[in-house]
Amino acid sequence: MPLTLSILEILPATPRARIVRLDLGGRAFAYEAGQAVYVGAHGSATSKPYSIAAAPEDTRRDGWIELLVGVDERGVPGPHLTLQPAALVDVDGPMGSFTFPADPAERRFLFIAGGTGIAPLRAMLRHALAMPHREIGLVYSARTPDDFAYEAEWRALAREGRIDLRQTITRTGGDVSWKGGRGRIGRAELQPLVHDPATLCFICGPQTLVDETTKLLQELGVARGQIRIEEWG
Repeated sequence: MPLTLSILEILPATPRARIVRLDLGGRAFAYEAGQAVYVGAHGSATSKPYSIAAAPEDTRRDGWIELLVGVDERGVPGPHLTLQPAALVDVDGPMGSFTFPADPAERRFLFIAGGTGIAPLRAMLRHALAMPHREIGLVYSARTPDDFAYEAEWRALAREGRIDLRQTITRTGGDVSWKGGRGRIGRAELQPLVHDPATLCFICGPQTLVDETTKLLQELGVARGQIRIEEWG
């Protein structure tokens, strides 16, 4: 049975994405890190899936479901949804099998994201941060420096030594101030973060990114069974 929730808050994430928080109104909402929900305007016949961008423990603490919603140049996500505070939305789920394991034996995790594919990986990464004695790497690819969602959070975690962060932009012209990687994610970004073949890897983004990074990880010695993937777009 779908829940009807109200939009609590809309925050800027990138020029083409918004952080949208849906007020649970004191309700419990159980899900696994990495899962998604279908969301549409209340009473609408159409909806769209969005990965939950916060760890389950975040949702229990804060009382909202956090989503990363792609928008067009006008700030509109599409005909299925109107982004206005207090607007009612219908939420169906959770769903999806791209999830973080309940009790992983691995000590090293690597998250690889393209664009808004960061959303389910943020939920997983934040969940993994609560586990003791884990090494966590994040490789994040976006079109331009402005297209990294949650960038301040990633940089703060990297400064604190809690994650090892690599970023790369695919539109390489025009921004001379960018000091990070350029071009698609390659061996140079991945190799320092694959500490051993037992690294558990999660990839979410466009199919090209998923295919290329899966191949590179296998060339670096990671078994296919250690690579979990989710494609979009």
